[in-house]
Amino acid sequence: MGRGCHIVTGEGLFNNFMALKCGIVGLPNVGKSTLFNCLSSAKAQAANFPFCTIEPNVGVITVPDERLTKLAEIVHPGRIVPATCEIVDIAGLVKGASKGEGLGNKFLGNIRETDAIIHVLRCFDDDNITHVDGTIDPIRDKEIIDTELQLKDLETIESRYAKTQKVASTGNKDAKIEFAVLQAYKECLESGKNARTVEFESKEEQEAAKNLFLLTSKPVLYVCNVDEASAANGNEWTKKVEALAAEEGAESMIVAAKTEEDIAGFENYEDKQMFLEELGLEESGVNRLIKKAYALLNLQTFITAGEMEVKAWTFKKGWKAPQCAGVIHTDFEKGFIRAEVIKYEDYIEYKSEAAIKEAGKLGIEGKDYVVQDGDIMHFRFNV
Repeated sequence: MGRGCHIVTGEGLFNNFMALKCGIVGLPNVGKSTLFNCLSSAKAQAANFPFCTIEPNVGVITVPDERLTKLAEIVHPGRIVPATCEIVDIAGLVKGASKGEGLGNKFLGNIRETDAIIHVLRCFDDDNITHVDGTIDPIRDKEIIDTELQLKDLETIESRYAKTQKVASTGNKDAKIEFAVLQAYKECLESGKNARTVEFESKEEQEAAKNLFLLTSKPVLYVCNVDEASAANGNEWTKKVEALAAEEGAESMIVAAKTEEDIAGFENYEDKQMFLEELGLEESGVNRLIKKAYALLNLQTFITAGEMEVKAWTFKKGWKAPQCAGVIHTDFEKGFIRAEVIKYEDYIEYKSEAAIKEAGKLGIEGKDYVVQDGDIMHFRFNV
């Protein structure tokens, strides 16, 4: 499987599930490494899924899911198996990266291999931590990286522009579609906007856009790294980042990476929760970030629950029952007959499958059923 923020589940997925990756980017000294180290020390939900390092800058962590714990309290399984998430620290980009400055080409190549971007922005003052540009300004920092990625995307567009225009002028339908996409992106990028702000209506245009693999077309989550005092409610900088993110249809969130480092140091769950409450937080920033990274990749979870294990399985949002069956084993998809589905809330309310059946809450679904996040599934198949 590929590398990056590559989501896998349990013993691993089968052929029909593509490896997905999510990379952390940002300027030097914005707190990326601190945040990555916090992610790396996140305690696994189950002992058999500790953090492990695949490469110096790649780590595997579990996706926090309180539903598994609550189901386990009812089912009493031998083990809990959460989904896991692989996140890569792409290292600091600098001005001129698009022209090969620093390790620009390598870093931009790493970003191209990802499916989504976590963009860390420094939103705190600290005289002991030098900023690469001398002053704190996350909006400027965002624009520096945006500009480098946009310049690289323009290079991609321009390398295909003249040739596609020539073929399109002969009346070639595919070339005409691609050229329309190239024109839309060229106009967008030249105006200093990211490719993800462009929307295409037809499936043909969407497919042509996807095949360009533009850096700024990838979904992005802006992470505002703040000091402890701003951990709960943010500050003037985070509000500006939030507004900019909303303009381009992206999400933003607040994390105090240095504080998360302190939280990661607590061995005792109760002590950790007490510390979070003192900060006015219900959940650690690391947990929220992992969940958001998972959602950013358009991923959801269905669950299998039995005496042996309660297990989370990853699937792509919008998948139908046979595709999800194939996540467990390819034979399940090939010989799919039906899916027995219990909604998570019903399982929590009725406490047993017998009671759920008696209440008429067990769904019998066919091949066209679109699986929902948190569905508890049992597949019937015939090989």
